[in-house]
Amino acid sequence: MTDPLRVLVVDDEAALARVVASYLEREGFDVELAHDGPGAVTSARDWHPDLVVLDVMLPGFDGVEVCRQIRGFTDAYIIMLTARDEEVDKVVGLSVGADDYLIKPFSPRELIARVRAMLRRPRIVIGSAPPGQEVAQLRIGALAVDPIARTVTVANRPVELTRTEFDLLAAMAERPHAAFTRRQLIDAVWGGDWYGDEHVVDVHVGHLRRKLGDDAAAPAYIRTVRGIGYGMGTG
Repeated sequence: MTDPLRVLVVDDEAALARVVASYLEREGFDVELAHDGPGAVTSARDWHPDLVVLDVMLPGFDGVEVCRQIRGFTDAYIIMLTARDEEVDKVVGLSVGADDYLIKPFSPRELIARVRAMLRRPRIVIGSAPPGQEVAQLRIGALAVDPIARTVTVANRPVELTRTEFDLLAAMAERPHAAFTRRQLIDAVWGGDWYGDEHVVDVHVGHLRRKLGDDAAAPAYIRTVRGIGYGMGTG
């Protein structure tokens, strides 16, 4: 029997955190709670969760800073909670390594659906080789993507990516001449049962470009395909 997946719930509203925890435990997850920024970082470091449900507004320091810090030592999935339907909350949260966001108020069942979809995310992306067939290192100019080792280099310089960023880059790099819609990339990276704002792809692409040193106006690696989505190579 495998150990239950671990979910760290971080919210300063203790009653809400307990309700969310009870739903997750009912679904078979092992749950730990934290109620402030420092406590969240400590719990993530000591407990090694598979996924973190992280409120933006926290005492000590906010969820964005929590996300930034824990991305330094874990690749756990992160779903950020925001009380405001404002683009700045979504963009800032995703830009520091969160994988998804949910706007308060939400139903616990909606959160459970998001959690399950996140933890079921496929590890095989668009164009992957059949089982048993090794996937060669993917190269686009000075960019090298190794799907097996899950490493990325630019001009032999290692580039640190989150799991979501790597999966998104690998999905495009395996078919470097193709143009992908946002929906195709979501299906490949987040999974076909993911639902939410498809422009989550844009935020992660922007973060990828910054880490790769790519210029959206004159791209060397990730090009915008007008009216469609994204692809690899020069624009």
